[in-house]
Amino acid sequence: MFFTLTTALVNLSLASLLFGLSEFCQQNEWGLFYWFSFSPILIASLGLVLMDGLSAWLPHFIEHQVKWLWQFHIIHHSDRSVDASTANRHHPGESVLRFIFTLFGVLVLGAPLWFILLYQSVSVLFSQFNHSNINLPAWLDRGLSWVFVTPGMHRVHHHFQQPWTDKNYGNIFSIFDRILGTFAQKDHHALIFGLDTHFDQKETDHLLPLLKIPFLPHRQSENNGILPGNSKNAAEPHIDRQQ
Repeated sequence: MFFTLTTALVNLSLASLLFGLSEFCQQNEWGLFYWFSFSPILIASLGLVLMDGLSAWLPHFIEHQVKWLWQFHIIHHSDRSVDASTANRHHPGESVLRFIFTLFGVLVLGAPLWFILLYQSVSVLFSQFNHSNINLPAWLDRGLSWVFVTPGMHRVHHHFQQPWTDKNYGNIFSIFDRILGTFAQKDHHALIFGLDTHFDQKETDHLLPLLKIPFLPHRQSENNGILPGNSKNAAEPHIDRQQ
């Protein structure tokens, strides 16, 4: 509930920046929306794809590559029970970072106000959907994942160890993961949620320890892909994150 509240507060308190930037783009006819003439339906569709890439896929990918950004993102990944509430489990610092990338997307597209409201609405709906514990029929989940991010696709991203943690970054569309080589599938029965470096629920289920994680030393996995206290789990390769 705390992280849901702070996520909402960060986005609502900074919303005026989005509207101000949109007005700037309109007054100066700046951005892709003003440089190309398409039908409203086409520009809305293409705009959603581009905005998803710039303000969702890209910052998510960067958070997984840069250690100090990953420290903030750990709060999201340390959830041992992935469901719709996980979508709002973000450290306030990460919420600010994501908002900056949303500003970047608005600037590149020259997004008008109506489009910002459309994108934010669709983005929130998909974030709740793809983190949910809904079990779609396998054929439907895989079929939809050719275009959209589905619960089955995104659950792979929440597996407790790399390289699976570094797959399926998308929020609305799966296209960027597919064309950039970060798409992966894994048997859902083999998935274990959480992080091998932060598996102690005394730390990950309590607010104050979670808030401290970004400011603690970076942890590298030392269990060779085996869950703490369980030697029967098969080992998988661990890839250290870059500076």
